[in-house]
Amino acid sequence: MRINKYLAKCGLASRRKVEEFIVNGDVKVNGIVVTDLSLQIDSEEDIVEYKNKRVGITEGNVYIMLNKPPGYVVTKSDEFERKTVYDLLPEFAKNLNPIGRLDMDSEGLILLTNDGDFANKIIHPRYKLPKTYRVEAKGNISDDELKLLREGIVIEGKVTLPAKVYIQDQSNDEVHLKMIIYEGRKRQIRLMLDAIDCRVFNLKRTQIGEVSMAKLPHGMWRQLMPKEVLSLLEMVNNRRN
Repeated sequence: MRINKYLAKCGLASRRKVEEFIVNGDVKVNGIVVTDLSLQIDSEEDIVEYKNKRVGITEGNVYIMLNKPPGYVVTKSDEFERKTVYDLLPEFAKNLNPIGRLDMDSEGLILLTNDGDFANKIIHPRYKLPKTYRVEAKGNISDDELKLLREGIVIEGKVTLPAKVYIQDQSNDEVHLKMIIYEGRKRQIRLMLDAIDCRVFNLKRTQIGEVSMAKLPHGMWRQLMPKEVLSLLEMVNNRRN
């Protein structure tokens, strides 16, 4: 199979991301640095390394959900020695890769897998999978500002995709929202609300597609049920057509 597909199946990262690794010269095949994305790999014969560490296809794919608490970063290692989500996972899950991110101060649903093709489908912007959040912010939102949030608001020079935004409670100088967005720009919800002078102080992702954390406690993880994996793939396929 092509080298990018092989590395994705190894769980190294999504197919798009591993292409960056290859182009950057981080991958060796049989001891030789390769940068040709069309290179074919024989999984039985070839020795493939990423940054001088041998990689291979793991038997069986693993899909995990984690209820990330605030104060943890979504990375395998952190130069500032902050706590990472991998501190919360069992040893067998240390090689899994996160599907998307949550910033350190945010909490909630994180998906991790060694299935690079699956991860790429879930995060690819063309499929616009819905992601649901509970948001608490300082400030109040007018009808005009609510319309802006729903129809598209400029953050970092680019208009956001239409979103579903519901005010669940608003009093004094505080607003509680349910927000469903269809893209995954960095700190997107915080920036959307900053644009209308609301400061987010609590942000929790509760659902991706139809997969919900339900009552999974803070800091706990579980494997996805097959029907949950299938529901995400079916949603991707429906949005592809």
